[in-house]
Amino acid sequence: MKIVIIGSGFASLAASCYLAQAGYEVEVYEKNNTVGGRARQLKKNGFTFDIGPTWYWMPDVFEKFFGDFKKKPSDYYDLEKLAPAYKVFFGPSNYIEIADSMEVILETFESIEVGSGKKLEKFIKEAKNNYDVAIKDLVYRPGDSITELITPQTVFKVSRFFSTISKTVKKRFKDYRLQKILEFPVLFLGAKPSNTPVFYSFMNYADFGLGTWHPKGGMYKVVEAIENLAKELGVKFYLNANVDKILVENQTAVGLIVNGESIYADVVLSGADYHFTETLLDKPFRQYTEKYWDKKTFAPSSLLFYVGFDKKIENVTHHTLFFDTPFEKHAAEIYDSKSWPENPLFYASFPSITDNSFTPDGSEAATFLIPLAIDLEDTPEIRERYFDLIMDRFEKLTNQKIRNHIVVKESFCVNDFKNDYNSYKGNAYGLANILTQTAFLRPKIKSKKVKKLYFTGQLTVPGPGVPPSLISGKIASEKIIKECIL
Repeated sequence: MKIVIIGSGFASLAASCYLAQAGYEVEVYEKNNTVGGRARQLKKNGFTFDIGPTWYWMPDVFEKFFGDFKKKPSDYYDLEKLAPAYKVFFGPSNYIEIADSMEVILETFESIEVGSGKKLEKFIKEAKNNYDVAIKDLVYRPGDSITELITPQTVFKVSRFFSTISKTVKKRFKDYRLQKILEFPVLFLGAKPSNTPVFYSFMNYADFGLGTWHPKGGMYKVVEAIENLAKELGVKFYLNANVDKILVENQTAVGLIVNGESIYADVVLSGADYHFTETLLDKPFRQYTEKYWDKKTFAPSSLLFYVGFDKKIENVTHHTLFFDTPFEKHAAEIYDSKSWPENPLFYASFPSITDNSFTPDGSEAATFLIPLAIDLEDTPEIRERYFDLIMDRFEKLTNQKIRNHIVVKESFCVNDFKNDYNSYKGNAYGLANILTQTAFLRPKIKSKKVKKLYFTGQLTVPGPGVPPSLISGKIASEKIIKECIL
């Protein structure tokens, strides 16, 4: 039995491995010239940049994935735990570093707010319990029914779905900086802390309990690892392969039209943008209307800058966050007014601090990211204005001049997400994980209108992020294996 997969992001790569292991003939069609989807790589003038994800969290999910094939991550790449995990600036000379050990993190909190150490210890214990329920069980379910969420463990956690991260954190911690550090991890879910159920505090355990890691060579090494595993299992990859249409006969998916050529198969799985995938179908076969998509809450888009410096950058860590402007105002500009932010928070990654493979000697590679509303006007002039804005703040906050040391500079924004990934309104992370878009309330993995057509990735279960994408690939493949017997 032959299965064709659209796209080669993490979800598609994972699914290809599981399906090939089960004995299917698997072919992956990728529109770009490298695999990886959003997790591609940029190389320029001796500098290397991860274009997409830069954080390696939840190492246990990666271990579980490779373990399903009797492999280990270390068979393909080397991991280093970052110490410190990251640094957060709240103003000039006003920053907090998050250590690589829970004991030191507790001491840091206590030194800032008396009594917060014990409160954090309790909070993280609750977060770990949520993590054990969510990551070890719930997120591996296919999102078919509400009954998937009803287990002996979740019955006692119902209230955690109706209070929010923001309310819980602000009730327990009074220092603004500690509140923001505890609210920050749910940004990976693509939603405001004020809209995110406190059950998702499991992200805080992922942060403080499991730590932040770096795969030597960058996140693209993880892409290459899974690609190599897939090839070992017999998966075939086709690059520069633009899918024009999903072929349907008798309400059944029978293949694809790729670069004008018909490719026939027994099952079609799409890891491409869900909305885009449905545009590859004639209208009667689409499950969700434009009105449906327009009403959904999407995770942000992003304005990214990939910058090479001819000197080492001081006063920063591998991951550095800049929270020196109002958190709530920027969130409102992303989700409510959907406008360009007046004075945005931003994030910077300096992988060359940890890994010298990213740069020539004595240089620094940096990725700067500003979260944005989706579907914004995107012009070179706007990008340049925001680059100047964050460079001004960066220099002030870190007390150094860096502009004259820039030797490489590239940007990526809303239009690029649309053009390179067929991303709905230029979103960067898929659908936000808010209560009304959780589990069975997300777009379905199996098409309700076309037989033998399935979906995987950030717009279906379980949600945004690299570990959830790996899990989504597993869920989709298991559903196909169960329903499409060889």
